[in-house]
Amino acid sequence: MLDQLTERLKKDSKDWEKFQNVFMEKEIASKTILLNEGEVSTKLHFIKKGCLRLWFNKEGKDITVQFFFEGQVVSSIDSLMSNQPSMFTIESIEPCTIISLKKNDLEQIFLTHPELKEGFNEVLFQRFKNYAYLFLSRIRDTPQERYADLLKNHPEIIKRVPQHYIASYLGITAISLSRIRNRKIFY
Repeated sequence: MLDQLTERLKKDSKDWEKFQNVFMEKEIASKTILLNEGEVSTKLHFIKKGCLRLWFNKEGKDITVQFFFEGQVVSSIDSLMSNQPSMFTIESIEPCTIISLKKNDLEQIFLTHPELKEGFNEVLFQRFKNYAYLFLSRIRDTPQERYADLLKNHPEIIKRVPQHYIASYLGITAISLSRIRNRKIFY
């Protein structure tokens, strides 16, 4: 999505001059909180390098909802769109390079180039599709089936994310994940 935005803006030198400074690039350490649960989200973050996770706290436990990697956009979308407190925390798992864009700057870009909003809507659709799949998987699938699906469809998570976050994402304990991993049926 970032490439679509910048390429379109660069086609018109006046647009690029107007908007080039709204893309704020920064490097962050692992375990950096970009948004706390309960705060209102005001930015989109494009991941240039690294991995972030979206999670919430339930009775003192972190429940991971989603992982994000290079080329993906991250925000507490519901909070960003509604100006309501976020249900989620966004945190880096690895050292990251991100490019942040404030909501009001994004809205100005969409006013200038409404055709770019279609790409944003596709990101929203994909995000909610992922949430629906996760929800259904938690109801329908066993922990072993959820882990097998992760191995098959998202090997980057297995390679890059610490086991306790993977367990949280799968809705199981780290001990249960260890037992599942020790079974040879997935390898």
